[in-house]
Parts: sequence; C-alpha cells; structure tokens
Amino acid sequence: MAFESQAVRDARIDVGAVLDAVVRRLPRIVMVTALLLAATFVILMFMPRLYESSASILVEARSNVYIRAANEQAPTSGGDAGAVSSQIELIKSRDTLLMVIDKLDLRSVSEFNGAGGGSFSPLAIISQLLGRKATPVSIDETVLNNLYDRLTVIQERDSNIISVLVRSTDPQRAADIANALANAHVTRRAELSLSDTAEASGWLRDEIAKLRISVTEAETAVANFKVDNDLFTGSNNTSLLDQQLSTIATQINAAQERKNTALSRAALIRGMIERSQPIDGVADVRESVVIQQLSQEKGRLQGEKAQRSATLLANHPTIQALTAQISELNNQISLEGRRVADALEAEAQIEADLEASLQADLTRAKSSASTATQDTVALDSLQREAKAQRDLLEGYLQRYSEAISRTDSNSALPDVRVVSIAAPSVSPASPKTQLILLAVGIVALATQFGLIVFGELISGRAIVPGHSTARPQDELDEVPFVAEELEPGELWQEPPAAIVTGPVDEAAPAEEQSLQTVKAGRPEFQRFLQAFTNARTPVLPETVDAGAPEVRGPEPVSPAADVTAGPRPAPGLVTLSDLASDLVLGRTHLVILAAHRSTADCEVLAEELVSYALARGLSVALVDAGSARTGDEAGLTDLSANAASFGDVVHKSADNSFAEVPWGQGREIARSSTKPLTLVEALGDLYEVVVLMTGRVGAASSLPLFDGLDGRLVLVAGDEDDLDAVAETRGRLLDAGFERCEVAAAPARVAA
Repeated sequence: MAFESQAVRDARIDVGAVLDAVVRRLPRIVMVTALLLAATFVILMFMPRLYESSASILVEARSNVYIRAANEQAPTSGGDAGAVSSQIELIKSRDTLLMVIDKLDLRSVSEFNGAGGGSFSPLAIISQLLGRKATPVSIDETVLNNLYDRLTVIQERDSNIISVLVRSTDPQRAADIANALANAHVTRRAELSLSDTAEASGWLRDEIAKLRISVTEAETAVANFKVDNDLFTGSNNTSLLDQQLSTIATQINAAQERKNTALSRAALIRGMIERSQPIDGVADVRESVVIQQLSQEKGRLQGEKAQRSATLLANHPTIQALTAQISELNNQISLEGRRVADALEAEAQIEADLEASLQADLTRAKSSASTATQDTVALDSLQREAKAQRDLLEGYLQRYSEAISRTDSNSALPDVRVVSIAAPSVSPASPKTQLILLAVGIVALATQFGLIVFGELISGRAIVPGHSTARPQDELDEVPFVAEELEPGELWQEPPAAIVTGPVDEAAPAEEQSLQTVKAGRPEFQRFLQAFTNARTPVLPETVDAGAPEVRGPEPVSPAADVTAGPRPAPGLVTLSDLASDLVLGRTHLVILAAHRSTADCEVLAEELVSYALARGLSVALVDAGSARTGDEAGLTDLSANAASFGDVVHKSADNSFAEVPWGQGREIARSSTKPLTLVEALGDLYEVVVLMTGRVGAASSLPLFDGLDGRLVLVAGDEDDLDAVAETRGRLLDAGFERCEVAAAPARVAA
C-alpha cells in the first residue's frame, strides 16, 4: 500500500482561485465564443434551405362486405410490428424509388442528378481539397443516392401509421415526392395482390381438372361395389338387412311381452283361487260369459238369502238350501276361473313358440348380416374417399370462381392506403440556425471553462494544503475527572475473576465454559438479586442438613449449578450472563429491552449484550426505538413517517463492527406505521443477534409496535428502582398479552 502524508490527505480545492482564473480569462472566453458563433452563422448562411413534407400510410388488412366471399372471414384490425417494418423496407426499396423517379422525372432535376444545387456536403468539399475525385456512377445511382439521403420513413410510435418524410430545396417538390412515394407503394401492393390472385386462379384451374377425374373414378367405384355385393339401401338410407334385423327384433320383444303377460295373469288367477279369494275383479275372469251368468245367479241367491234371513233362522231348511246353492255357484266360478287360467297358459305357450321361431329367423339374418357388415366397411371407405374428393372439388370451384371474378374486375384491395397527403412546407426544416448556434455556444463555453479548471488543477494553483488540528499532548494527558469528587460506586475497579460454584471442565468448549462461569464483580447486581429474591420468593420452612443444597423458593439450588456467588434468581428473573450465554448458543435470537424507569438502564444492558456477542464473532444489529434522542442521521422516526427508506435508516457503528438503527430526526414514531416492525423482522433474517430498545414502559413506549415479534422480552430495572413497582410493571406486561416477561438488573456504570 502506498504511503500518503497527512498534508496530502487534507489538501482541498480552492474554489476562489478557480473562479478568479475564470474571471481573468473571461474576455478571451467571450471573444472565442463570439468568433465561433459568427463562423457557424456564416457557414449556416451558405447551407441550402431544406423544406420537409410528410405523407401518411395506414397498414391494415382491407376488406369489403360486398366483394368478400360468403365463407370469408373479415380481417381483424391491428397490425404486426414485423409487418409494419416490412412495409417500411418496401417503401425504401429500389423498385419503389425508381417508380417515383420515372414519374416525376427526377433525373432532370439538378438537386438530385448531381449537376449542381445539391446539398452541402462537408466531406465532399474536404475530398475535393485533398485532390480526390468522386468515382463516376450512373445517373440512376446518383439520383437514388440523393433521394435516399433526403428520405425518412418511420413508424408513428406504436401505431400502424407510416410517415414518409421528404426534404428538398423546393417545398412543392418535397410534397410531390412524398405523395408519389405513398401512391407508388399502394399501387405496387395492389399489383402484387392481383398477381398473387392470378397465380392462385391458374393453380386452382389445374387442380380442378385433376379432381374432376378423381371424383368420377371414386363415385364409379362406390356404385360398382354396391351392385357386386348386394348392398342396397331402403328408406332412411339404411340397408335392407338392417331393416330386417330391426323388424325381427321388434317382433321378438312383442312376443316376449305377450307371453309374460299371459303367464302373469294365469298365475294371479290360480293364486286367488287357492287363497279362496273372489276372482270376479280380474279382467280376464270378468270378461267370461259363464262367469258373468254365475255371478248374476250368485247375486240373486244372496239377495234372497238376505231377505229370508230376516224371518227365518240360520238352520232353517230354506236358509240352508240357499247357502248350499251359493256354495255350489262359488265352486263353479272357481272351476271357470281355472279354465280361464288354462287358456291364458295356452296363449303364453303359443307366444313362446312364436318367439322361438323369430329367434331362428334372427339367427339366420345375423349370419347374412355378418358378411354384409364386412362389405359395408369397404363400402364406407370408398364413400369417404369419394366424398372427400367431391368436397375438395366443390371448394376449389368456389375459390376459382371468386379469384377469376376479382382478377377480371381488378377489385383486389391492397393492405395499405394513403390516409394523409403531403402539403408544401412554409418554413425550412434544415438547418436549425437557432438550435445550432445555441449548441455551439454552450459547447464553446463548457470546453473553455473545463480547460481553465483542468489547467489550474494540473498546475497546482487551485490546490490548498490542509492544516492539522491535532490536540496538544498535555490536553490529552489531563484527567477528565477528580477522583475525590466521585461517589464510591463511580470509582474504577478492576473486575474480579469469575467465581465458579462448581468444577469447570477445562476441555469443554468455550460456549459450555461460559455457561459454567458467571460474572460476580458487580455488588449492586447481587444486592438487587438478593433483595428481589427476599421480597418475591418466600423461604420454605424446612430444616436441611449442613451438606445439603440450600433451598429458596420452590426449586432447590445445586452446588454444581450455573449460578453466581449468591442466592438463585426468583422465577422471571434473568442474569446478564445467562442472557448473553443464550445469545451465544442460539437459544435467543431477538432481545427486546424495556426500561422500568430510565432508558439509560436499557442502553447499558444493550451495550453489554452487544459487546458479548461481538466478542464471540456474531453479527449484531442494535435498534433504538425508545431513547427519543433526535440526531442528524435518519432512523425509525423517519422510516415510520415515510421520510426515509429501509436502506437509509440502517447504519454502521463508529468502529464498523455492528449495524445500528438510531432514533432518527423526528420526535416520535408513527403508531399507524408497520415499517418499524417489518424492519426488525428483516434484521432478524440478516443478523444473528438483534437487540431492540423500546424505552420506558408507559404510554409513550414503542413496545406495542413490536407486539408481533417472536422475541425475548426483558424488563430492565435499575439499582434505585422499587422492587414492588418492578413486580407490578412485570405483571402489567403479562396481563397485556405478553407470554413471557423476564426481569434483569442494569449493569453498574463504571467510569471510562
């Protein structure tokens, strides 16, 4: 690394010296600038005035409902960027430009044929001065090159409009060339469309002649195959075998239905007779003439019996005779019902025989249809081929008719059209005298100023060496305080060695040793633990042996446990060593410090935790959300007020060892903002240890803003804090919804 002296590092630029050099040379700057402007103006006066005219062409597929085919879809609006670019290249093509040259006779115009009066070319003048002569070319090449130099074809933004811009010394000529180019392009596109249609019609004519022969052969093959294989069709375009199979199947279904109906009725009648039920209600029985007569006689006897029963007893001979007659009639009705059932069964047998006969006919028809089905497959193939050839022929005939009609009537519509014609320009488009003079003036001034400043810096006249402001050694050796005026607690003491209550394994890792050893050099912290334990944890009234562990509260303290030389902390109390060890071992990632009385207690504890984590090689982020000390750097207050971004509020510490987020320039953190919570969550993803200070617990505390964080809440109490008040504050935090709140004593502040 090169050595650089302190004087060089403190050197600075003397702005006054630079401005003085510029002022001294100001007359020369003005004179040079004026000369350059005058020379530029003279050159511009000799340059020809060019006038620009523009014609617009719209690129879109065109169609007319009256000339469009019946099955032709209307073209969709909107063009492709590639299609527009292709149209631009066609406009600038040699063929299109030659059409314009021939139409306007540009070969006889001196502006384009190179005879004189052309454009002012500095390169041509330089070549002539050097003795170089231009290579002679044909008149067409000269006119094409000059026309191409004066032509600009562009697409208007993202539209389908193409602007054709032409510059010329004559305004009317510029407009004529622009319009001629637009019309020539449209005419060329129309001719190309007609030529495409004519070529397509010729191709269609040849294909139609071939297809006619193919269609005739295919239809002849279909007819011959039908005749050879007896594949005749009847009504509804179905074959005779299919119709026969359908008829037989229908008859079989009808016979089965009649047979099943007759058997069901016969079984019903026999069942009613066996169960001694009246069968008069059955339709087949009721329709029998004999049954009707017997039923009438039975009804008459039952009426007479009812009439005689009114005057005679049941065992009277007349009553018994009537009863016997009625019983005989019932027997006769039953016998007649059996005969009806026998008739129905005979009818069912007839239907069964008919079904068997039909089944035999169906079997024979199926045997004949199997062969016909195989022939039908070949017939269908021939018919499909003939239909495809016929459809293709019909389509070609329709397209050929449309193509011939368009070619004969010259009705093809090109995909471009002129939407705006060019008009002669009133004011010249080139050269832009004012803009050129302004640019020359600015460049001249900037160049001269830059040369002057560069010369002053190179010569060293604008460099001023810095002066050291080192403090005298006597001032550094002075003691910043008087030892006699300090309180006993403010005196500097060398921290005593760590006290270990149990044996320490020398071979154990450093993290385990840190759990076995704790700091015992702060008597204020031990007094706080002793007082808090005595006030909050009653001693169990038990008698223990001299060698047994001392018991305070509900849990015994083992002699080999990781505690300081003093009583074990009560539930909810945490020591600095335990908290630091949890950070090192990864059991705690985010620590939220809330002060009970003074935010200074949080800051001291935070400094201890940060120092401990940095000593173990961990990455640390310290967030100040409670000091309310405004500063010059952006912080949480600026982030919550949307006055700074996330990256602006995260700074490096003075020794560049950890990241810190200050309070900021505002007075308070916006309660409605969620950005502080998001920032702390992001820091938790980036750093191994995050220490968040929320200030004193109260209405102005920022602790509610970080309620959603998964961190370890620690209430920091000072030596002078009332223990009852500390316990009450911890209870309020637990009642507020925090699942866990621990109490820690602020470390003693030692004089630096």
